[in-house]
Amino acid sequence: MDFTESLKKFIIGYPALEPCCDDIASAFNALKKCYENGGKVLACGNGGSAADCEHIVGELMKGFESYRPLSSRIKEKFSSLPDGEFISGNLQGTLCAISLVSQHGLISAFANDAVPELVYAQQVLGYGKEGDVLIALSTSGSSANVVYAAETAKALGLTVVAITGKSGGKLSEISDVTVKLPADKPKDVQELTLPVYHFLCLSLEQFFFG
Repeated sequence: MDFTESLKKFIIGYPALEPCCDDIASAFNALKKCYENGGKVLACGNGGSAADCEHIVGELMKGFESYRPLSSRIKEKFSSLPDGEFISGNLQGTLCAISLVSQHGLISAFANDAVPELVYAQQVLGYGKEGDVLIALSTSGSSANVVYAAETAKALGLTVVAITGKSGGKLSEISDVTVKLPADKPKDVQELTLPVYHFLCLSLEQFFFG
């Protein structure tokens, strides 16, 4: 099933997301282009959105619904190692992604020594490069540390994909793609966020791993 058909099927299951259809497609295309060009994904958010960042990275960095065996080219690199067959036979194909909420030592050090609102921006500066994608999650669309990360990403040539509530907030003014979910309350936005990123992760897996 191609992406267009998958998206139609997805919207049938989540009809409330129909107004977001074009933006979800744009988000997928931005992520696909990033990975086709050897880029990586960074993700940031707060609270429940921070947990979503961890979830997204978990789905991208290992098999989600598909088996992702290593290519013969990669397996060959392990062939001379004592445990090479075991390692290469059990590792899984990956789509490179980093959750910026996981770097606890760096976050606490920067928050203590510098400006707490820039903890994600600092990591974008360190990890990001032109062609990468920043996934910015904020139910309000205006979380200061996420907005600053998005601005830093734009300055460095990253593509910014935001997932927000209905208003879009400040992120909608900065981001290349903003998926404005049809909800206002944080819990309702978060409940719609999960199926969107599950769909994106699954679509990427199907495209790159079949």
